[in-house]
Amino acid sequence: MSRYKLEEFISYEQPAKYIVDSDQYDDSYEIPVLTAGKSFILGYTDEKNNLFDDLPVIIFDDFTTSVQFVDFPFKVKSSAMKLLKNTEQADIKYCYYLLKFLQHTPENHKRQWLSATSQNTVELPTIEEQKNIVKKLDKILEVIDNQNKQLELLDEAIKARFVEMFGDPMINPYEWKVINISEVLRAKASNGFFSRRDDYCDDGNVKVLGVANVVNRMYSQVVDLPRTNANERDIEKFEVKYGDMLFCRSSLVAEGIGKASIIPEGVQTNILFECHVIRLPLDLDKCVPEFLQTLSTTKFFRNQIISKSKTATMTTIGQDGILKTNIILPPLEKQKEYYNFVKQIDKSRSRIQKSLEASQELFDSLMQEYFG
Repeated sequence: MSRYKLEEFISYEQPAKYIVDSDQYDDSYEIPVLTAGKSFILGYTDEKNNLFDDLPVIIFDDFTTSVQFVDFPFKVKSSAMKLLKNTEQADIKYCYYLLKFLQHTPENHKRQWLSATSQNTVELPTIEEQKNIVKKLDKILEVIDNQNKQLELLDEAIKARFVEMFGDPMINPYEWKVINISEVLRAKASNGFFSRRDDYCDDGNVKVLGVANVVNRMYSQVVDLPRTNANERDIEKFEVKYGDMLFCRSSLVAEGIGKASIIPEGVQTNILFECHVIRLPLDLDKCVPEFLQTLSTTKFFRNQIISKSKTATMTTIGQDGILKTNIILPPLEKQKEYYNFVKQIDKSRSRIQKSLEASQELFDSLMQEYFG
């Protein structure tokens, strides 16, 4: 099989003439404004001149090497990208998967396509082989997408059941008791364990749970955690258990501050929470963690958290800000009824999550086989 530089079968175009004039986006407009990063669609514009419509195309972030496959007309935010097209000897979707595989975090902040990525040398199968590879990878991604949608539907079912049982907390139509969250704690709130990044190691005696394991989750992620070493005093002080509610105390954006998750039942020992996280130990005789976690995602709770945060370089919130937040508190039996519903959903979630992990593992192994 012949080897080629990427520049021999992938051409590029500068995006300058497709850059949007105004960043006053509105969802009522039709034309998407794109970036190659995770956000992908930054917003929608009403500017219809100089649309990019030579489709499909790959947009390549010239500084991070992130890529997106696009099959609809668009404008772009900035010139920090390349618009990539295939030549006759390559399939455009095959090129996209190849670039996904080659994606990495550059060591320097300079444009990557001309200086580095395009100079990679790879084996290039025949067009027929490329199309067969794309077909297989597309099929697995379709399965992964469907599994993620199933998980989203389960999350929506939990939120819908919450509103059905307890109403919108902003209105409090059932006139539940409103109290301060500090009134349902079994112990004082605390910040977490500090360990330098240089101290993390594969054979550490504890695992460390950080902000990424808390944000946008009902249950804190407690698998695949980094390890470090801690003494018995730190383990006793910072080890997590069911009934702990964890809050993110710093975020680059206001929307991320104070996001919360709870520790799942049956959590293993020797897992500590780190210093960018605040722990509220809940009194299980007064409240059900699953109820409070869902409540923490409502506008009623989030608006309070954001109003109590401070913004400088980052948005932060301290223990006092969280402890002064109000909650509704239905009777414990009512909360337990909600807990039983959540547990049934969790069974379905666990089954789908295992299937999703298997699908992702298959996709990753095929990417390695085809492009490694």
